[in-house]
Amino acid sequence: MKMFRIFAIGLALLAMVGCSSMSVISDWDHATDFSKFKTFRFYDGDPIPGDELAKHPLIQKRVQETVAQILESKGFQQTDSDNPDMLVFVHAGIKDRVSVTNWGGYGWYDPWWGPVGYRNVDVYQYEEGTLIIDIVDVKRKQLVWRGMATDVVKGYKDPQKIQANLDRIVEQILNQFPPKSGKK
Repeated sequence: MKMFRIFAIGLALLAMVGCSSMSVISDWDHATDFSKFKTFRFYDGDPIPGDELAKHPLIQKRVQETVAQILESKGFQQTDSDNPDMLVFVHAGIKDRVSVTNWGGYGWYDPWWGPVGYRNVDVYQYEEGTLIIDIVDVKRKQLVWRGMATDVVKGYKDPQKIQANLDRIVEQILNQFPPKSGKK
């Protein structure tokens, strides 16, 4: 019985690690020639309704700084002009999630009391965050690229760990920009 419990705990930890793997996806307008984009500016208007980054301006600033560094390393230039080639929207959302694992059990059916026995169920509550980076073609006023990363929200207390995690997430998203079909 002790060996079964150790095995069950090991599987539970493995399941939690498996649930925390970051998912990154992107989509784009295939008719867009991304090689024509040279400059970008961040959207600075009213926040998008429900935007979690707007509630945390320090984290929003850190994310934007990382986005700017990565875009500049790819040859794009940040500008204060009212007419950049690209407008960059950075926003996020958080959802409460529940993961339930039924490990099974043993038991019997008693005609008087109904099902009787032992059942092992693990319930894990967590927050799932999604960071979204949108690229808008200013001339056409259309969304031309979107990258998203979804992961379990981790509660760091150290600002350096927060920054390292944000850098990793933004880098993963922007690895897919500009898209391979783009000619940049």
